Amino acid sequence: MTNDTSTANVNAASYDPQSNSCKKRESWHTNGDATGDGGPDGADKDNTDGNDPDSNGSGTAGGGDQAKETTTLNPKGNKERAMVVTMAGERRRETWGQKAEFLLAVIGFAVDLGNVWRFPYICYQNGGGAFLIPYCIMLLFGGLPLFYMELALGQFHRCGCLSIWKRICPALKGVGYAICLIDIYMGMYYNTIIGWAVYYLFASFTTELPWTKCGNVWNTEACTPVTAFANATATAATGLLNGTTTLVDSIFTNASTTIGPMVQTVLNGTTQALLTSTSTVATNPASVMVGGIEMVRTSPAREFFERQVLEQYKSDGLDYMGPVKPSLALCVFGVFVLVYFSLWKGVRSAGKVVWVTALAPYVVLLILLARGVTLPGAAEGIRYYLTPEWHKLKNSRVWIDAASQIFFSLGPGFGTLLALSSYNKFNNNCYRDALLTSSINCLTSFLAGFVIFSVLGYMAHVQNKSIEDVGLEGPGLVFIVYPEAIAMMKGSVFWSIIFFLMLITLGLDSTFGGLEAMITALCDEYPRVIGRRRELFVLILLGFIYICSLPTMTYGGVYLVNFLNVYGPGLAILFVVFVEAAGVFWFYGVDNFSSDIEQMLGKKPSLFWRICWKYISPTFLFCILVFSLLGYEAMLEGEYEYPEWSVAAGWILTLSSVLCIPLYAIYKFMASHGDCKDRLRQTFKPEPLIPTAVPGQIYSGTAV
Repeated sequence: MTNDTSTANVNAASYDPQSNSCKKRESWHTNGDATGDGGPDGADKDNTDGNDPDSNGSGTAGGGDQAKETTTLNPKGNKERAMVVTMAGERRRETWGQKAEFLLAVIGFAVDLGNVWRFPYICYQNGGGAFLIPYCIMLLFGGLPLFYMELALGQFHRCGCLSIWKRICPALKGVGYAICLIDIYMGMYYNTIIGWAVYYLFASFTTELPWTKCGNVWNTEACTPVTAFANATATAATGLLNGTTTLVDSIFTNASTTIGPMVQTVLNGTTQALLTSTSTVATNPASVMVGGIEMVRTSPAREFFERQVLEQYKSDGLDYMGPVKPSLALCVFGVFVLVYFSLWKGVRSAGKVVWVTALAPYVVLLILLARGVTLPGAAEGIRYYLTPEWHKLKNSRVWIDAASQIFFSLGPGFGTLLALSSYNKFNNNCYRDALLTSSINCLTSFLAGFVIFSVLGYMAHVQNKSIEDVGLEGPGLVFIVYPEAIAMMKGSVFWSIIFFLMLITLGLDSTFGGLEAMITALCDEYPRVIGRRRELFVLILLGFIYICSLPTMTYGGVYLVNFLNVYGPGLAILFVVFVEAAGVFWFYGVDNFSSDIEQMLGKKPSLFWRICWKYISPTFLFCILVFSLLGYEAMLEGEYEYPEWSVAAGWILTLSSVLCIPLYAIYKFMASHGDCKDRLRQTFKPEPLIPTAVPGQIYSGTAV
């Protein structure tokens, strides 16, 4: 007698009679994790490298469910047909090829241009060595807990900044869309800054650096080499003494005690006329007389940056920025090409690139440090950098600067840490990773201070100035002051090439991270439309951002770069990350979050971390937000005064990302079903976690 029974054998699945569909219960955490994944040995029996052989590289879902019928014999020898359902729509998520690739990617994102051009300035401005006290305190209680939070969230839920919110607080999914917009704004100007460095790099391939001396087609009559004033003064004094040889001889012959008064008399009577008769030297060291008009003295390096690289004198600011500068647009286009071929294959391509872009800056920093400390005046510069001014710790501004610096340096809230850690194995020790990478980031900032201030001390020594008069914050430091110092060194071409290579690699790592956050989020949220076509999507996205960034490559683009830096991510990201922290720590709950970490690491976070997450870190963010809003006008201070209409446009730009959060919450509420109470519950209650066939793991339903 034949037993022809039809059964559905679904691997770790359950049948839902209401939806007439199968719900997968197998976790996606089956790619060779340390324990409990794919067998007793913790290895994936289907694919030992942790990657789906049928995946297109994006690690996202694609295709539909598939079924096949097989015939087997039961113990009694009867035939039995079994329907095997394969969930082809759920592909295993890609993982990093090596643990080191993930660490380098995180370090590369966190260590950016700000570590070189902002931290040293903030440190010496706020008390030198004394500033390290508030800096470390803010790292421990504010920055590090948020850094740890994002790494743990991404690794546990294994998805980007959009899909993750249905497991935490569905109403706050607008946070993910806000992050995507902010990342676009970042890409619009940050890649342009890297393009400036590319321009300098190509300009360095010459026998003499073009910003070494005046006399070039872009220089003005006010251009004066850094040593010209001292040389001109010495020349004037020599000529004066030559004209009074007899008097000087008499002075030295008669009595040394008359030297001071008599020379002073001579100088009082004749020096003024001598100095004002030349167009290269003026009585005011900061100005020069040209055609009877007093003009501000400028250096060759400043004029090269402002009049050759940017050509900003051809614009009237934001009111008229002028046409796009072709050479600059070409440099920025080259940056976008590098970014594309680093991101198009996901972690498979980015994991290889970070070995160069993350490690090269450290090699160059050490080389520059070894050269810098041998320069005359370097010791004075380093002393100025480190000498503690304890009384400044009483100033609240110092503590706010420390909090802001640590926040923007580590970079929580941009979605990058979520995206990068989502490609980790489930049982990876993200706690140790957070401590290691954040410490390396802060130590890099400290190291960069030695590199910068050793050279600033040298510049102050050569120009006979104080360091305050030499140093600049921001782009002026790395595009004017440091190149000026390099031009005065032996082998200046070599030092210039490696310095700008360092800037390029520092910038590329950070732009990789920002764009990967958006790409991962959209690929995870729309796996069939975007995830399966990652290469094409990345190409279209980068093309769109490049077109949007073209105004930053005009003659007045530098004003727009600063504008976007303040109103694009500068203010909005503080609000966004505050809402993100509130959603995780208050809506989802610190206890639930700690339980998630326990599933991954085997033990709950200590009481210190739970207190920081629940109370200290949100307060840390709120204080930075409030003080940044109160002092936003100071961020735009400079030689250029922004028009009133631009301030209004800036707030619109800021609100364009911030409003994503309340607008999506309203949409979610209106799209829910039932009465007001039911809608609120559906809006704020996270979707339930489905137990899996593997103990200690969960399935979140995200198609990744």
